[in-house]
Amino acid sequence: MNHRILLVDDDPELLAALEVKLGKEGFEIETAPDGEVALETIRKKLPDLVILDVNMPRLNGMEVCKAIRSDEQTRDLAVIMLTARDDEIDRVLGLEFGADDYVTKPYNARELILRVKALLKRIFPVENPSSSKNLFQIGSLSIDLGKHEVKVDNKVVELTLTEFKLLAHLIQNQGKIKTRDFLLEQIWEYGDGVFSRTIDTHIQRLRAKLDGAGKYIKTVRGVGYRFEYSD
Repeated sequence: MNHRILLVDDDPELLAALEVKLGKEGFEIETAPDGEVALETIRKKLPDLVILDVNMPRLNGMEVCKAIRSDEQTRDLAVIMLTARDDEIDRVLGLEFGADDYVTKPYNARELILRVKALLKRIFPVENPSSSKNLFQIGSLSIDLGKHEVKVDNKVVELTLTEFKLLAHLIQNQGKIKTRDFLLEQIWEYGDGVFSRTIDTHIQRLRAKLDGAGKYIKTVRGVGYRFEYSD
């Protein structure tokens, strides 16, 4: 399967170089020079993943990510955000707006490609979806890891990729307490206490979407979270 990737950056040289490198990996590439063009491109045909620069004219990366997550047609899109190396606030805001991962500039192209492949592998898993290990039925909540499908009372719940990964990880470790830093490392593949509040934001959104089943995600004050079924 040739995955489609949209590259969004106002630096034409960087855009061209990255387009060549990703093209050599077998990806179908589209490019956009700013946020407005990016949203127009996405609405015409959904890519599998968006690589999005934060600092751009017209619409910056934060605004584009927020627009993607607020639109029912695009909210599940995978987003990797490119940020300045020392700009921690950009990273925090990017993740809270719904970015699935971030890479700092100047970046190593090989590292970015590996992150792209890892993210796509999680979105399009190769596991047998009928495997019993991929199916969980807990109270009113059911989750199929192979199909990336979540239901509450037999109604499909639309989750972002990050929300799905959080729920899947907690369910696969039922009853076990997971610290915020541990979840950051597992979900976004890095750990740094400065981003702890990012987990809280995503947990709040996840609970709201799960409605009554949201109560299964328990807060362990001062530590983190655990998934525990209770009537």
